[in-house]
Amino acid sequence: MGQDHLATRMAEALVTMLILSGPPLVAAVVIGVVVGFLQAVTQIQDQTLPQAVKLVVVVVLVILLGPALSAVLLAQTNAILDEFPFVTF
Repeated sequence: MGQDHLATRMAEALVTMLILSGPPLVAAVVIGVVVGFLQAVTQIQDQTLPQAVKLVVVVVLVILLGPALSAVLLAQTNAILDEFPFVTF
């Protein structure tokens, strides 16, 4: 249990963070494009509208998907904490 194990765990953690940040990021991009299109069609020039809508959508998405997304994070955390005595010995 040396540098290879640590590098593997770090790679898994980075992939997990990419997976967990994917749904809110995709939702923000889609909402940004839709709101931008609607602003172009209706000629509304309010600059705070896209940010407000994105914020609401991302917060709702995190609330709805929070338990499912945190289950992956919890499983990885439990695995790391279970291995901790063997890594530090």
